[in-house]
Amino acid sequence: MITKLDSVLLPRKKFIFHYKNMRWARGRHETYLCFVVKRRVGPDSLTFDFGHLRNRNGCHVELLFMRYLGALCPGLWGQGGPGEKRLSYSITWFCSWSPCVNCSVTLSQFLSKTPNLRLRIFVSRLYFCDMENSRERDGLRMLKKAGVQISVMSYKDYFYCWQTFVDRKQGKFKAWDEMHQNSVRLTRKLSRILQPSETEDLRDAFKLLGL
Repeated sequence: MITKLDSVLLPRKKFIFHYKNMRWARGRHETYLCFVVKRRVGPDSLTFDFGHLRNRNGCHVELLFMRYLGALCPGLWGQGGPGEKRLSYSITWFCSWSPCVNCSVTLSQFLSKTPNLRLRIFVSRLYFCDMENSRERDGLRMLKKAGVQISVMSYKDYFYCWQTFVDRKQGKFKAWDEMHQNSVRLTRKLSRILQPSETEDLRDAFKLLGL
């Protein structure tokens, strides 16, 4: 484990407070990010690491995670030797909020230069995505174009997080009221955001034609 990260296990109440997929998430100004890092070391074996982070000192948690990439993913950039092969990694995030547009831009640019890193993001809630012209929506579409798989957390994802990241001595996982309904609603909204409209397709075509 990387000792500089937050303590590995989240208290039950903190997990539920920050990851609850309620429609109006008042008072939840921090973003929590639970992560799993995997690397294949042979035909049948994987290395595995996990933990969680939250915003610190004004730094968004997505960018904070990137500061630890060298420790979490040794060999991701190779050792600088000529022709040396870079190791490939798969990272999964479970985030209480979806990334803001600035984090999405930074992540997209980084991933375009790091083809040996695959990122999946599961989110509990969508950050400032209610308005049709939201820049955060543009950021999510940019992440999709960069190859990131973005999904809304469902019951099985919450249960996995509970089993993996939460201090389970404090009780068994129990779905809160309207968890499923809110997950379905947010999944539909995310699908509409990530699926470009016919108008957007035409606009892109006109740009290519110089019109």
